[in-house]
Amino acid sequence: MAKISVSDTKGKEVEQLALDARIFDGKINEPLMHQAVVAYLANQRKGVASTKTKAKVRGGGRKPWRQKGTGRARVGSIRSPLWRGGGVTFGPHPRSYRKEFPKRMKVLALKSALNLKLRDKELVVLDELKADSHKTKKFLAIMKKLKLADMKVRFIVEKCGKNLLLASRNIQKVAVEPGHTLTTYEALDCQKIVFTKDALIKTQERIKKWVS
Repeated sequence: MAKISVSDTKGKEVEQLALDARIFDGKINEPLMHQAVVAYLANQRKGVASTKTKAKVRGGGRKPWRQKGTGRARVGSIRSPLWRGGGVTFGPHPRSYRKEFPKRMKVLALKSALNLKLRDKELVVLDELKADSHKTKKFLAIMKKLKLADMKVRFIVEKCGKNLLLASRNIQKVAVEPGHTLTTYEALDCQKIVFTKDALIKTQERIKKWVS
């Protein structure tokens, strides 16, 4: 059974935490993670881009000149797509980019992402993460002691306290979120993923339900 060291906010090891062998089994399914990331990003798209066709552009009701006898090309409307100010041919219209992705596949992709982070030594566990103050300076001090300064870090906690959110929100490349919302994309999109001990245990329980 694999174990991982648990540190306090000063960077000192306080214990060794046994990882669930059914979840942290070293198996990494890259195609599945890719599908999860593509589906996640597609579902973030709004799909509100819109253009007007020839029929929707205002004006152009009168024929500019008669059909024959002028020596010029025949034109039915000044709102033709060939004209400046005319409609747009094959332009974008509001649509949904949503991709359905089964829940089991989402969870197994997250399992692979956590195994990848553990393999690359990018997974850190803290005994707890609390903020007594909303001051960003104090949160930065914690990051320096953990040797995480100037890195893209995602902190995963069981519950996000108000002070913790306020103290971290102005730091570039740092995010704090509860474990139950963690996705494969978010797990991969950071240099270090930092779990509190309770959040990691809860995340393992969440994944365990879907692991055969």
